[in-house]
This record gives sequence, C-alpha cells and structure tokens, in this order.
Amino acid sequence: MSDYCLVPTMDESHPRPTETTGLSRKVEPEEKVHIPESSSTGFSFRKLWAFTGPGFLMSIAYLDPGNIESDLQSGTTARYKLLWVLMSATILGLVMQRLSARLGVVTGLHLADMCYRQYRKAPRLFVWLMMEVAIIGSDMQEVIGTSIAIYLLSNKMIPLWIGVLITVIDTLSFLMLDKYGLRKLELVFGLFIVIMALSFGYEFAIVQPDIKDMAKGLVTPWCSNCQESALLQAVGIIGAIIMPHNLYLHSGLVKSREVDRTKKDKLREANYYFFIESSVALFVSFVINVCVVSVFAHGLYNKTNSDVLEVCTKNNNTYSDIFQNNTELVEVDIYKGGVFLGCQFGIGAMYIWAIGILAAGQSSTMTGCYAGQFVMEGFLNLQWSRWKRVGFTRLVAIAPTFYVAFFSDINDLTGMNDLLNAVMSLQLPFATLPVIAFTSNPRIMGEFTNGLGNILITIILSAIIISINIYFVIHHTITNFTYNLTLLIGVITYSTIYLLMCAYLTLHLVISMLDDCSVLRRNPFVIRFIGPQIGNTFSQHQQTNYSPPSSQDDVTNMKL
Repeated sequence: MSDYCLVPTMDESHPRPTETTGLSRKVEPEEKVHIPESSSTGFSFRKLWAFTGPGFLMSIAYLDPGNIESDLQSGTTARYKLLWVLMSATILGLVMQRLSARLGVVTGLHLADMCYRQYRKAPRLFVWLMMEVAIIGSDMQEVIGTSIAIYLLSNKMIPLWIGVLITVIDTLSFLMLDKYGLRKLELVFGLFIVIMALSFGYEFAIVQPDIKDMAKGLVTPWCSNCQESALLQAVGIIGAIIMPHNLYLHSGLVKSREVDRTKKDKLREANYYFFIESSVALFVSFVINVCVVSVFAHGLYNKTNSDVLEVCTKNNNTYSDIFQNNTELVEVDIYKGGVFLGCQFGIGAMYIWAIGILAAGQSSTMTGCYAGQFVMEGFLNLQWSRWKRVGFTRLVAIAPTFYVAFFSDINDLTGMNDLLNAVMSLQLPFATLPVIAFTSNPRIMGEFTNGLGNILITIILSAIIISINIYFVIHHTITNFTYNLTLLIGVITYSTIYLLMCAYLTLHLVISMLDDCSVLRRNPFVIRFIGPQIGNTFSQHQQTNYSPPSSQDDVTNMKL
C-alpha cells in the first residue's frame, strides 16, 4: 500500500496541526478558564465546575421565545400527548451537541472554521448565508418575545413598536457584560435560566397539572385520536428545539477552556465533562419546557375563545379584548398565554410569565451574538468587532419586526413565530450534515472519530428530522401563501439550489468517511468538485511520522 493510503494516527508528543493554525489562533477566546489538576483519576466536582458554562449557554437556545410558544401551542393542541416528542427532540439535540463539542475540543477549531477548510467556495458561501438566515430568524423571535414581555409588564403603556426599538439596548447591555470576564458572563446566563425556571415553575405550581397524565405523555410514543393540527405541532416542536446555529455556537464555546490537545487523556477528560454538563443543562431546559407545556395543557386544552373571555370578564381583566366571543378553539401564543394566566390566576401570574419571557429573549440575544460571530469569522475567514456584528444582526432583525409591530396588531406579530420556526427548520441540514461529516472523519478526529453505531444513529435520525421539517415547511408554505408567477419561480429556483447543496453535503459526508484508497474518493469528479482537501488534515509527507511544521507558512497553508 502506498503512503498516500495510510490513515494518520495521533502522536501524543506533538500537537495536532489544527492546534496551531493561524485561523485557530485568530478566533481563540481572549480569556480561558483554567482546569484544575487532580491526583485522582475518578470523577471530580471541581473539574466539572471548571468545565461548566458552554453547555448552559448552548441550552439557552432550547428556551428561546420560539420554543416557549411551541410549548404552549403543544399543550393547547394535544394536551400531554406530545411530551414524548419534546423529550425525543431534546435527546437528539444532546446527541448532536455532543458531536459539536467533541469537534471543538479535539481539533481546536469550531464548526464554521472547519467548513472554511473542507468545503469549496460556492457551497461554503451558501451554507454561510443559510446560517445567517437562521441567526437573524432566531433574533427576530427574541425581538418579538422581548417586545411582548415589555408590553405586558408596562400594562400596555409601551406600544409594541417602541418595545421593538428598546431591544436595540440589548446591544449595549451585551457589550458591557462582555467586559467583565467570561465566568461572570456565564453567571449572568445562569441567572437568566434561574429566572425562567422560577417564573415558569411558579405557573406550574399554581396550575397544578395532572402528574399521571404528564407521565403517560412522556412514555407513550404516539398520539391517539389526534387531529392533523396535533401532528403538525409535533413537527413544529422538533423544528423549534433543534436550532441549526446552536451546533456552530457550542463547538466554539468549548474552546474557552484550557485543554492540552497534545494529550489524549486530556481530550477524553474534556469530552467527558462537557458531555455531563450538556446533559445536565439540557435536562434543566427540558424540565422548564415540560412545565410550560403542562400549564397550558391543563388550562387551555379544548377551550374556546368564549370560555376564556368569560373568565377574563368575570375577573375584570383589561386584556380580555384579545379573545373573541365565539366557539372556536383558542389559538394561543406567548401574548394570549400570558393574558390567560392573568385572567385565571390574577395579574401577578401574568407579570411573572412576562418576566420569564423577557429572560428568554434577553439570554437568547446574547448567545445568538456569539453564534453569529463564530459563523461569520469562520466561514469568511475574517474578524469583525463584536459590536458591529451585534448591530448588524439586530438591525436586520428589527426592520421587518418593527414594520409588522407598527402597521399591524399583536396577532400578526406573534404569528411571525410560526413562520420563523419554518424558516429555521429549513437550515437544519447545513448544521447536522457538516458536524456528522467532520466528526466521522478519521483524518480530522483521529481515534476520537465516531463509531459505526454512532454514525448510523445520527445519520438516520438526522434524515428523519430533516424530512419531517421539510414536510412541515412545505405544508406551512402551501397553506399560508398565495402564489403568483414571480413567487413560484423564486420558490422553484431556491428549492433547486437547496437540494443541490444538500446533495453536495451528503456526498461530502460519505466520501469523508472513506479511506484514501477508495475508488470513489479518487474519482476525478470528486477531486475536482468535492475537493481533494477532504479530511486531508495531514499532508502527504506527514502521514505516519508527523512532526511540527517548520514555519508558520507551512501551518497556514496546510489543507484540511
């Protein structure tokens, strides 16, 4: 066998080539958290605490206003019957987040960095644009959630459009918080999660949902006697929970810990503690989401507008005009949900709900900023100051949201969340396929490559989720848009490009797992259009006896 066909192994005495590349250093966090040494080889709470942070920041995306709205709609539509879908989506999210974190730990590069090295220019730019769309869509949801929370807390005194403008202050608040150090910033995120847990936990306590029905909904993997609306809501839960840009975020956040990537035992340790932290963080987010689902499953399932209006009128609630006097089932959102709680349990319950929504919007804004910075710097190989990045994302997000808030009513504003969930669902392949491809590539991950079982599970589950999301988007588009010729041409053009890019990423994934001697990998078409650089972490003369590059130019020019 020729040297070209040998797969490199990881030598503990030398750094991985990805560790010292110019790009890797450029996006390295300004501050790193020291990991304490321990004489014991067993579990250490001190080390777990040192690694704690990135997973909880990542989990914020599972609690953004879009997810909260999906939760309450799930409870209203199917009561407790879709809790198993929420649990399954959270578990799948944990599986994908684990791959994302492992990529950042083992290579020292985050997901967008790796895309820059692995993909040809055209597909790379398309994937970058799709991630920007996802980030801006998520930011729009945060703007909507924050403005509605301000509207509720101000007792309607601050109009929605002013609330949208107030969210610009998020930029300044984020920049100020960032100056106080990484651990303090992580503490602020933890505080936001505590506020959400207390707010939504309080609502759960006063409503007192049926625990037996909740348990049944968690362990019964089907939805008996459910209408089409419940099935579509199940798809919406999956689309809201698994956020594409969150995989890019997590792979970058784990770089904030001091991990000696020249030692395999340190890499194993980091992967171990990051997985534990992510599991705990997503369990907390899951419990909070279950609380929200259960509150509205108990309070609004099978209720009509007249039923809720009667309760509001009886308690002289000033927000009761949001409900029509008819026998149609309530179509709930984060605004109507808060009003209902105020009508049923007193105005204090509404204010506590609004505080939880405000915390969800504010915390998601900050993590979205980090994700945007990682994505832009990685895909485009450039640095942009954080305040410019935040300002750009927020201005793009505010423009359409402000238009709707100023010229329409609150129903149109809250209704944007469903559209935004559909838009973000479309971007899922451009996060899951790259992270599976890179972590399954032995030339990139060495002995930390995904096993066959892990590869099959992630690919099958991702294919199912992507197919479900595409169906959801198609259904949402057909039922909510009136087509003309121009729009139809645009949809067909975008769909064609979208499917071609998905095919490219899928082919790249398959080829990246093959050895260098495979016929497909050495096919002229693959070499020309997919790229011979796939997984070429080590250059040809460095395959088996790797030694550090002799100059910085050698490192920078090294192809992955």
